[in-house]
Amino acid sequence: MVRDPLADADDPDLDAVLGALYDDDCRTIIEHLEEPRTARELVERCDIPRSTLYRKLEQLTDATLLYEGTEIRSDGSHASRYEVDFDEVVITRDGASELDVEIERPARHADERLADLWSEVKKEI
Repeated sequence: MVRDPLADADDPDLDAVLGALYDDDCRTIIEHLEEPRTARELVERCDIPRSTLYRKLEQLTDATLLYEGTEIRSDGSHASRYEVDFDEVVITRDGASELDVEIERPARHADERLADLWSEVKKEI
């Protein structure tokens, strides 16, 4: 379910973004991500069944509204950690009456971008 950090996140799918923002469960998840959290932590906080929560996390990451990173634990296991990946979502209408979506993203630190790239390289090996 990890979103490709090398994908062009500047062109999010309008229907995916609107669908995620319209969904009550997705909005609840966003509200509980005041700091990065794992799915296990979100299940405890959001009062959403585990299977539904995973589907909604996937919907939000596909819409490029959440960033999914990896948390490496001291015992060597790992878990996905989610955080909100937008500051502002703007829907505009061009002259041809077509809708467009633009997402203003928080600045990523160089070490976060490097970790994302390294994760993708390790998948290919």
